[in-house]
Amino acid sequence: MDATTFKDNFGHNWEKTYLWYEVEFREGDAWAPVEELQGFLRNQGESQGAQNCVLRHAELCFLHGVRSWHLDEGKQYRLTWHISWSPCPDCASKLVEFLGENSHVSLRIFAARIHTKYRGYEDGLRQLQDAVDHLTIMTLKELQHCWVTFVDNQGQPFEPEIELLENIGAQCQKLESILRNQGN
Repeated sequence: MDATTFKDNFGHNWEKTYLWYEVEFREGDAWAPVEELQGFLRNQGESQGAQNCVLRHAELCFLHGVRSWHLDEGKQYRLTWHISWSPCPDCASKLVEFLGENSHVSLRIFAARIHTKYRGYEDGLRQLQDAVDHLTIMTLKELQHCWVTFVDNQGQPFEPEIELLENIGAQCQKLESILRNQGN
């Protein structure tokens, strides 16, 4: 990914949903990366109502792709996502279903921002929290990791804008409140 796309979608002015993924498998007591199963994708097409949009979200594009990897059910896998928007309620439901059907796979999600467009997003996030290993807002540490790992940064250091720093704090508080409050 180029640096401008990163800044436009993981800075404080999000445009599209981008999802960077890394896959690791359990090797003894440690996790080892599966180098060929690392990359990024984004939502496909433009939203045209909830039904059309759901088929094109980055999360569902990922689920479509991961099924073709034929992950060995005899091994434990850990998927790590760094995503510009948290999953919407429909995607959250599909992720919970996928994880329930694939007990050899765990998921950690680091989101840059909470997706609030669709009704029920709070319940979706709470259901997701129960199914995944980790659900949190990306901090500077995760953004730095993405800058180094996935961005063609031309050797430039990651220099976050002040608005991004402010947004991280606000998004963390919002997610904590959602996950703490059942049924509100």
